Amino acid sequence: MIMPDVPTTMKAWRLDRLGGRLSYDEGPVPDVRPGSVLVKVEASALMTYMKAYIEGGLPSYHAPDGCFTPGGNCVGIVGKVGKDVWHLRPGQRVLLSSLFQATENVPDPARILIGVTSFGGVSETMQADWPNGTLAEYALLPASAVVPADGWDDVAPMRLAAATRFVVPYGGFVRGRLAAGETVIVNGATGAYGSAAVLLALAMGAGRVVAAGRNADKLAALAERGGRAVVPIALSGDIKADAEALRTAAEGSADLAFDMIGGAQDPNSTLAALHALRSEGRLVLMGSLMVDLPVPYLQVMIRSIKLIGNFMHRPGALRNVLALARAGHLDLSAIKPKPFPLADLLPAMEAAATAGSFEQIVMCP
Repeated sequence: MIMPDVPTTMKAWRLDRLGGRLSYDEGPVPDVRPGSVLVKVEASALMTYMKAYIEGGLPSYHAPDGCFTPGGNCVGIVGKVGKDVWHLRPGQRVLLSSLFQATENVPDPARILIGVTSFGGVSETMQADWPNGTLAEYALLPASAVVPADGWDDVAPMRLAAATRFVVPYGGFVRGRLAAGETVIVNGATGAYGSAAVLLALAMGAGRVVAAGRNADKLAALAERGGRAVVPIALSGDIKADAEALRTAAEGSADLAFDMIGGAQDPNSTLAALHALRSEGRLVLMGSLMVDLPVPYLQVMIRSIKLIGNFMHRPGALRNVLALARAGHLDLSAIKPKPFPLADLLPAMEAAATAGSFEQIVMCP
């Protein structure tokens, strides 16, 4: 792929603070610096909660101090590389998942979500060094945060962006040690990442996937897409009844429960999934439960249940997602892109907030 000459100016969205002024401005294309790559953005996948984020409605998120360009995941073409970048080259297609982890050899490296949030302490310093995201024509990114997508030049960028939807549950399944043939419960299966998790579990070799959620119609559509290995269970909110339904669907009990529940105000579905696990089963927590989880201490201890908190994924996980797709195990086309011009961010945010489980709003400069 040939990279055209990089211009000197570009259009980008700029936000002065969460809940503040959002504007679409023209400004200079950033210069590369050591350890960085300048990427021409082809498709930026919009977060479903971008509108709430921009409006300051998510108090747990910490944006950079001062004006910045929001936006996380993207597909693009390398335009320039800085010093100390040896493997990436201009003209190469790359993907960015917004997770960026410090590369220093320390026991607990700080992390940020580029263009989204930091997490206190050293991560705020990282964010100050890398404040800008991908809602722009060009993005300056840390070289270690992007993944080459060699061999995918014939796939439309907006379709390739679906890989960034799958990489989040991939991180959880790896942490949960999903093994071929195992039975998996996906709690929150009708959400954007939960639906992706159902299909990804099958791609990674799960023998049966119990798709759990509150919307029976969406669950039925998910089961139709996933095939006979997917068993939909509409939850009632009653822990005991739901746990029994999950155990029946799992033909006794599940090996792994993957919790991707979004914004829940009660822990009932998570507890039902926990109660449906076999002895030595694993529960991976990746959702956004808004209240504390009351752990049944004695049951977890006696039955040797493992609780695993997991945030995002390990560096390089996108490579493995692409490998699953290349091998034919994972169908990226299951996620349908809905493109918007970069200038139309406001209607795109509205669309993202109401998009279906298998839709992805994509900004295309």
